[in-house]
Amino acid sequence: MQSFTYERARDVREAAAAIAARPEAKFISGGTNLLDLMKLEIEKPAHLVDISRLPLDRIEDGPNGGLRIGAQVRNSDLAADQRVRSRYRVLSQALLAGASGQIRNKASTGGNLLQRTRCYYFYDRNMPCNKREPGSGCAALQGFNRMHAVLGASEACIAVHPSDMAVAMAALDAQVETVAPGGETRTIPIGDLYRLPGTTPHMETALGHGEMITAVTLPPPSPGRQLYRKVRDRASFAFALVSVAAIVEVSGERVRSARIAMGGVAPKPWRAAKAESALVGAAASDHAYAEAAEDALAGAVGHGDNDFKIPLAKRMVRHTLAVAVKGA
Repeated sequence: MQSFTYERARDVREAAAAIAARPEAKFISGGTNLLDLMKLEIEKPAHLVDISRLPLDRIEDGPNGGLRIGAQVRNSDLAADQRVRSRYRVLSQALLAGASGQIRNKASTGGNLLQRTRCYYFYDRNMPCNKREPGSGCAALQGFNRMHAVLGASEACIAVHPSDMAVAMAALDAQVETVAPGGETRTIPIGDLYRLPGTTPHMETALGHGEMITAVTLPPPSPGRQLYRKVRDRASFAFALVSVAAIVEVSGERVRSARIAMGGVAPKPWRAAKAESALVGAAASDHAYAEAAEDALAGAVGHGDNDFKIPLAKRMVRHTLAVAVKGA
């Protein structure tokens, strides 16, 4: 690990300004991802700004029945909150499906959203990686790519986003609140927070340098059943091969509304908008869920070792919808 300087921020604007003043500076909170990357010299910040003690660790009821989650709320506290468990079960389920208890006790909401890919080649400094070193190439394209993307990827990068929490928040239509170094604030729909790789996979989010996440807001809970399902190589402490967050409302024998987000298949949490639209008004039947699954994976492309993800994801969407509707 290379040497660096450190400071503890006293307020939000000071933290953002401290990062903006130094191009090689980074925020640190729980550090569960950043410290690993620093040890491997993939991240080489010259200066760290500690934001872990800022007063952003509260979960508050919104004026419209929603929820506002501070960026420093720990994953374990968020998963255990009674309001989350009763009104946003898909989020609690996703959090408990991620990492280990020890990491959830340390990892923050903001840090979870901004964690970086676990692509093997991103972590291997001896291999080319456009995300780590722009212009060097993507070793995963012709390498071992079992964990990689089948949707939204490009010739420059096929890495996936690793967060379980972000998938659930995508299904919930979460909004991300930020503050810029000059004190300006903005609210970003979570679907717009992440950038697809295109030709610039090293540019992963819409955040500017020094812009800091301060909170995530959830709208009032949608009617219907919420469910998160995850397929992984082992029962715990493993990233998703495929995950699905579904929120389904049924009226009579027909689907009234549906939201579907997938993880482990794309460089960002992937909303299956076409599948959602096709389900509205359809009979609550296995045929409709199978059609939705086909729509959700339309345009999916495998790269050899990850070809299995396409039929697996279809089965996951179909099964998750069926179980959610049955529960509703």
